[in-house]
Amino acid sequence: MPKQATTLPLPLPQPPPPGRRFRWFYEELRSAILAGRLQPGARLPATRDLAREYGLSRGTIVAAFDQLGSEGYVEGRTGSGTYVSQVLPEELLQVSRVKAQGSARRRRPALSDYARRLEPMPVIERGPARAFRANLPALDSFPTALWAQVAARRLRRVSWRLLAGGDPLGYMPLRQAVAEYLNTSRGVKCAPEQVIIVSGVQEALDRTAHLLLNPGDPVWMEEPGYPRAAIVFRSVGARICAVPVNSEGLDLHFGKRRWRRAKLVYVTPAHQFPLGVTMSLRRRLEVLEWARESGALIFEDDYDSEYRYSGRPIPAMQGLDRSGVVIFSGSFSDVLFPALRLGYVVIPPDLVEAFAAAESSSTHHPPLMDQAILCDFISEGHFARHIRRMRELYAERLAGLLEAAHSRLGGLLEIPPVEAGLQTVGWLQGKLSAEQATAAAARHDVEVVPLSRYSRAPRSKGLLLGFAAMDVAELRSGVERLAHALEES
Repeated sequence: MPKQATTLPLPLPQPPPPGRRFRWFYEELRSAILAGRLQPGARLPATRDLAREYGLSRGTIVAAFDQLGSEGYVEGRTGSGTYVSQVLPEELLQVSRVKAQGSARRRRPALSDYARRLEPMPVIERGPARAFRANLPALDSFPTALWAQVAARRLRRVSWRLLAGGDPLGYMPLRQAVAEYLNTSRGVKCAPEQVIIVSGVQEALDRTAHLLLNPGDPVWMEEPGYPRAAIVFRSVGARICAVPVNSEGLDLHFGKRRWRRAKLVYVTPAHQFPLGVTMSLRRRLEVLEWARESGALIFEDDYDSEYRYSGRPIPAMQGLDRSGVVIFSGSFSDVLFPALRLGYVVIPPDLVEAFAAAESSSTHHPPLMDQAILCDFISEGHFARHIRRMRELYAERLAGLLEAAHSRLGGLLEIPPVEAGLQTVGWLQGKLSAEQATAAAARHDVEVVPLSRYSRAPRSKGLLLGFAAMDVAELRSGVERLAHALEES
């Protein structure tokens, strides 16, 4: 005698809507299971009975059961029928989630001392440049078509050696081109073997900090100074020693009197960041002699040195060094375009081996193809021509800023003479603090930075203003908007 199926009425609405019978039956049955109207372990009616009760084809019922079975809501038992699963998928997911969360809490990895000291780097705002965004070159004037031609030519004649990779210190033809450029343009004395190609000054700082500094080692830093350098030094546990900057640069006598010794000295002598002071030749020689006698090393950050508008260029400290105490670094990202991420560091001969070992065990080298393209750009003379064009353009934009500021910001903001760089400092003349002026400027769509962001001690009257990335019309408009902001505050 054939087995009689048990009929269990299902709590489903009737009748099913036309045109979507399978979907309706599947969703209603799943909802009944999830809502508890069909309990775990309940036996479902036979497919023939359900087809007759709801006016559906048996194939529709079988397809819905198969779908629910594959998802874990029902289970078939041979010779017995179809039943609601004892454990539903949602319950399994919830249990897995709780276990995963509990496991994460119990097994959270212990961070190293270095990791606990790390600080996030400030986010650099991108997008269309507006007055007076600092630390940004004139991207609208970069010869992108020329760069593309150089890149395409390099790619067409690429060799297997270039594709295979290279020296961890960088592409040797580029190292040779950089050494020649620094020797002729910056007065740096170095051989290509001392040049390491890195992603930028930040990597050079990080590599230097890890190789030379132990926790507690004193590092002299200019006050005010470059905050990203301080972040790197603090990450390795070094002790930051703030040394004021005066009209000749780093105040060496203050440093010796207040801190006595240093393992490393970080300076920006060509164009002090952010005040813009150029370290005098006398001060450079004094710092070099003191470093030789005390055993300290100097990290010379040569940012913005290519752009000088008045006075005779002063050679790099590295070029004056006779004792091998200067580590010299610069970046092409600031000169060409930020996305390039290529720079260099010149190492004293007795430190090259240690730096090479560090490079070979970590980054190895920046992308080799970018290095080869940059090398072609330099060796074909495009880099030098670009620098000359940009120097003229930036001088024009600086003149436009100073002229507009002289006529519109008198009594509000004083901008002293600017000798070099892509930005300058303005000094507030009224009672308004730099933070208040920054907020007021932002309300008028003007971007300035208070000097207090670069100082351990508050400096309430200084604002940093960039002029390189904006054309003269935008600079004049920015001066007008800034004047309104300061007058209304």
